[in-house]
Amino acid sequence: NGNYIASDVFALLPVTQNFIFLEEGDMADIRLDSVWLLDAANQPVQREVRQSEIKSSQSDKGPYEHFMLKEMFEQPSVIAETLEGRIHNGRLLEESFGHVATDLLDKTKNVLIIACGTSYHAGLVARYWLEEIGIPCQVEVASEYRYRKTVVVEGTTIITISQSGETADTLAALRKSKELGYLGSLCICNVPESSLVRESDVTLMTRAGPEIGVASTKAFTTQLVALRLITIALARRKGLNAAQEKTYIDELEALPRQVEVVLQLSDSIKQMAQHFSDKHNALFLGRGPFYPIAMEGALKLKEISYIHAEAYPAGELKHGPLALVDEKIPVVCALPDDPLLEKVLSNLQEVRARGGQLFLFSDHNVKIDLDVYENLTLSDIYPSTAPIVYSVPLQLLSYHVAVLKGTNVDQPRNLAKSVTVE
Repeated sequence: NGNYIASDVFALLPVTQNFIFLEEGDMADIRLDSVWLLDAANQPVQREVRQSEIKSSQSDKGPYEHFMLKEMFEQPSVIAETLEGRIHNGRLLEESFGHVATDLLDKTKNVLIIACGTSYHAGLVARYWLEEIGIPCQVEVASEYRYRKTVVVEGTTIITISQSGETADTLAALRKSKELGYLGSLCICNVPESSLVRESDVTLMTRAGPEIGVASTKAFTTQLVALRLITIALARRKGLNAAQEKTYIDELEALPRQVEVVLQLSDSIKQMAQHFSDKHNALFLGRGPFYPIAMEGALKLKEISYIHAEAYPAGELKHGPLALVDEKIPVVCALPDDPLLEKVLSNLQEVRARGGQLFLFSDHNVKIDLDVYENLTLSDIYPSTAPIVYSVPLQLLSYHVAVLKGTNVDQPRNLAKSVTVE
């Protein structure tokens, strides 16, 4: 019995399914048996009591040692859930987005993505996808965007990304964008009742279920799936034909199976992790959309293992990072079979020439004539969804390194799941 207050829904699911969501500027007097509210104008106000659809049983670790491990292994099922009802027979069911979304996408000429942390990395991947179909795209860190003067380009839609929907800087950036006169706002979010959802014109829910571990895993991959759906919707407006659309949809439908196969490499990645547990630094490399995947891999490692990790575009090695490379530093790189493969292999030869330890995740078609410490091969990966698949082994690597080091995997020091204050 009683009343409780928290920054997001998941924290209170063990004690209640009923929630009151405060609006911006609201004040609340909360007592054991009553709740009294004032709005931004200091006037008494009633807010609707809503029942959450999220069940507390979803916030249980089950047989897994950590929430993060459970959430990584949930990725095949939650990716399928993200796609459920949105694709069918090789077609995107755009009507599932709603009429407001259709009108907004019809008018969209440019995209500005605003996010923080892992969600920012998802946005960076989407930039490659969107510009490939001819949609100009910028990606901004919310805490930077909100404090600088910006130029509004006509026909620009704002896309905000947040797992919790309560990220303070992302919310503030959305509110700023409304004042500046952008075309409209679309949010990608995992929490239906969150502030970001309530304040955006259009919402695309990731349906990943509760993510308890501070280091985001399934939220990231489902954000990328949602961004891929938006890319296909905009590609239609750029002349995407039915055959190509079917190819893209088929590749999305294959994702759950592909991620499941990667998760089965967990024991092999655990062996790889032993080379990292006594290290103080690590370098992650990537090109094209795999550069933001490298950024995400580096973030995961530093978040939960406390190893300093940096990510760089592989082509930038000679512009500074190569000075860090010696026999003591592990260098991690994804090697998909794509047009930039030979360029990346050339970059990796520079690393080996300096004694760097190479740890690679490569397509099974890639021939590697390098002296590497470890190389795990991935099979049957499709180009349009490869960044999503390659993010999973990097999650597993960071997890196993953290476990070997004995850190608090689910609640790393100094960090919180939802950053609701500046």
